[in-house]
Amino acid sequence: MMKSDDNASIDVESSAESKGKAPLISNGKEKPNKLKKIMGVVDFVLRLAAIIAALAAAATMGTSDETATFFTQVFRIEASYDDVPTFTFFVVAMSIVAGYLVLSLMFSVITIIRPNFAIARILLFIFDIVVLALATASAAAAAAIVYLAHNGNRNTNWQAICQQFGHFCQKVSGAVVTSFVAVVLLMLLVLVSGFNFILKKK
Repeated sequence: MMKSDDNASIDVESSAESKGKAPLISNGKEKPNKLKKIMGVVDFVLRLAAIIAALAAAATMGTSDETATFFTQVFRIEASYDDVPTFTFFVVAMSIVAGYLVLSLMFSVITIIRPNFAIARILLFIFDIVVLALATASAAAAAAIVYLAHNGNRNTNWQAICQQFGHFCQKVSGAVVTSFVAVVLLMLLVLVSGFNFILKKK
């Protein structure tokens, strides 16, 4: 009878020990998931900020329009973004970037709710890189045209036009600066996605 009591006490102690060890194992698994959720929230916030920057850049460039008068209002010359194909490409590209980022918010929310959902993370990572390349190309091309508008080019006899179209140049310059803000935010998004892949391997 004493042996059965000893066995019973041993079983109770072993079960208590196993119950005590169980939370330690689960806590180790929860830490990466919590970190992934935090990175998912950071990803979502960066996407919202990039949407605002891309929309602001597209809207500012798309509404850039000014009419200048010469020789006591006899001649009127209008400067608009659609007169320059590079600026038109800029507006289209930034609109595509903003549209993609709006659609990607759904996948970003999924990564917050389900941190281990690898397909969503892979898709976001691939399309983020593509959109980053598009945004960088459009911003760089528009920056080159804005530089010529401010400074001109003596070698090709291109005259600076910002003295006559000051308001127009201010708006297109602001649009280019805002587009580079969107580019930086997209770079951070790519870095966050890469960090999430490192967390997945760990």
